[in-house]
Amino acid sequence: MKKTLLILAVIFTAVTTITKAQSEAVKKEFNKTLMAYFDTKNALAKDNVNLAAIGAKDLATALTGFPVKSLSAAQQITWKTQATEIKKAADAIVLQKDLKEQRKSFWPLSSAILKLARELKLNNKDVYVQYCPMVKKSWLNEVENVQNPFYGSMMYDCGEVTETITKK
Repeated sequence: MKKTLLILAVIFTAVTTITKAQSEAVKKEFNKTLMAYFDTKNALAKDNVNLAAIGAKDLATALTGFPVKSLSAAQQITWKTQATEIKKAADAIVLQKDLKEQRKSFWPLSSAILKLARELKLNNKDVYVQYCPMVKKSWLNEVENVQNPFYGSMMYDCGEVTETITKK
């Protein structure tokens, strides 16, 4: 009986350790994805076409390396749906050389990444949902101060924080 309990305890500890390691890997990769998104958003907020393309390329790369199978079944469905939208929009930002066109592609990208952040709740820092009433669109920001990627230097701080996705 003692031997059986000991074996069960060892198995439980091993499973818990593996699950925690998988969870940390998923969290790390999700935050890497968020950082690439923020790089893209920050470049657009600063009217920088080249840096926006680099950030979008890094975002597309982060999506490819994400450990999707470590998510729950429901999360996997959400991930696959939103990742497809993010990849399509990120690829468009990479190819576009016009700031206005990049900003048009940024909207579906932001919409999809926002859905992922709300659903997965894997962010390691608070993330702020910001909204611009001029374009009637939201985006994520890593800081509470508004940095508008849709208007950039024309109206850098136009908008408001509408939600905080707290760190997990």
